[in-house]
Amino acid sequence: MKSKDTHWRFVSFAQTHAGKVRPYNEDAYLDCTLEGVWLVADGMGGHKAGDVASKMLVDTVQQHVKALPQASLGIDNLRKALEEANSRIFEYSQRYLEGETIGSTVVLLFVRDGLYHCLWVGDSRMYLLRQQQLVQKTRDHSQVMDMVEQGLICAEEAENHPMANVITRAVGVDANVVIDQISGELAWGDRFLLCTDGLTKELPDTHMLHCMQSSVVTDSGLALMHSALVKGASDNVTCILIRATSSGLDNHDGIGSDDTVPLFNYSRQ
Repeated sequence: MKSKDTHWRFVSFAQTHAGKVRPYNEDAYLDCTLEGVWLVADGMGGHKAGDVASKMLVDTVQQHVKALPQASLGIDNLRKALEEANSRIFEYSQRYLEGETIGSTVVLLFVRDGLYHCLWVGDSRMYLLRQQQLVQKTRDHSQVMDMVEQGLICAEEAENHPMANVITRAVGVDANVVIDQISGELAWGDRFLLCTDGLTKELPDTHMLHCMQSSVVTDSGLALMHSALVKGASDNVTCILIRATSSGLDNHDGIGSDDTVPLFNYSRQ
């Protein structure tokens, strides 16, 4: 474990794809590596309104990230950004869509001072790979997860359950939103995966762990995306991989020059 005084360096890969069935992409992502902020969002709503919701969410968070000095940015600012995005999406629906329900899931990672913080709403997930153990750190806000916790179905049944796509919480659906948070200490070599359910519906945890074995973040990210597409990609697929290392250790960490990615890139396909 490294101390808070360690100078951390983060390398990321981010990509989104419409998949092989959906005619358009309602996912979006934000990759602000310099500021230590990443998120993925999965929009929902008819007539491409999900695309509007996820883009509004990403744009709102990006505006907050870029408006503040880097040293002033904190998890409370990012929580307020998500709350503002919730208000914007809800008001857009009331004004332009006659109150039609639209919204977006979100999972956001923020790293600062040797700590990581995750905010999330819905069933987009964050995983942490540490010491060859891949652990889901978020809890899906979904009907099947409620059923698992109530003992009505087992965890193995949840992924393929007929109600698997029903979420119980999303940004923009109501005037107010409840945002969950988990925080922890960073360790050298930590790898975080943020993804929409388009990835997790196609790949079991064991396959994702296999794809993430490469020391080069870009190779792992491409392996995940390729595997989801090969499996059929019935939904939009988005993932961000982030690797934590310490400054001065890059030459010993397997990080290649191909890990360089845009700091922000919203893709709509």
